[in-house]
Amino acid sequence: MTITELHTEELSPGFGIEAHNFPFQPDTLDQSARLIEDLVKKHGFLVIRKSGLTDETHIALARHLGELDDVKPYNKAGRINRLQYDELFDVGNIEADGSIVDPKSPRAQAGLGNALFHVDSSFNPRRAGYSMLLAHELPPQGTGGSTEFCDTRAAWDGLDEDMKAELTEKDYVACHSILHSKKLAAPEHFANIEPADYPMGRHKLVQKHEASGRMNLYLAMHIHHIENLTSEASKVLFEKLFDHATQEKYRVVVE
Repeated sequence: MTITELHTEELSPGFGIEAHNFPFQPDTLDQSARLIEDLVKKHGFLVIRKSGLTDETHIALARHLGELDDVKPYNKAGRINRLQYDELFDVGNIEADGSIVDPKSPRAQAGLGNALFHVDSSFNPRRAGYSMLLAHELPPQGTGGSTEFCDTRAAWDGLDEDMKAELTEKDYVACHSILHSKKLAAPEHFANIEPADYPMGRHKLVQKHEASGRMNLYLAMHIHHIENLTSEASKVLFEKLFDHATQEKYRVVVE
């Protein structure tokens, strides 16, 4: 199957596309992965409705897109994975016994940071090439569970020329910390944690998206500070760029 044979619908001009009849047969997973690459390259992200994927085929498909991350580091930290495979990270609100996670529990408090705008795995030294989210059960439409995406390529294009020139000349490096975003979302729970005491992922603030050739702001609430700036200057620059990139005109909501 080719892109032209898919039933697709653009979610906004140039950013986000939805597909309804994606082929996920065991003997065509590599072809499916190449279709995903082409669509994401052009549109930024892809939504597939009623994919029919299982945990097993989800993992098998992902292997055709690159080396997989796993949750072993989190398990070593004491977290129990209720899912069968270490390649799957559980972002749901269900406990291992099937009960709903208590909103006041440590797990729920630690997960509040997921509601802040972020880039998956930017806090690691090696960035993630793709993130694949598979929903098994969703709340009723209109009651929560939506995901918002920001087009940080278009946000770069929308910067004034002076800001582009500064960012290009300075070539800033931002330090990303998952503990920083967790503490922002649940300050009381993480009151005794100092993110600066732990390793961070260092990534350029402005990058070229190699697949599309477009420049891109690599922004996330994981950003603890920007190197070679004072704490105040770092905060001011981050907030200016973050507020710019998360404007409604750059956002797409997926129900």
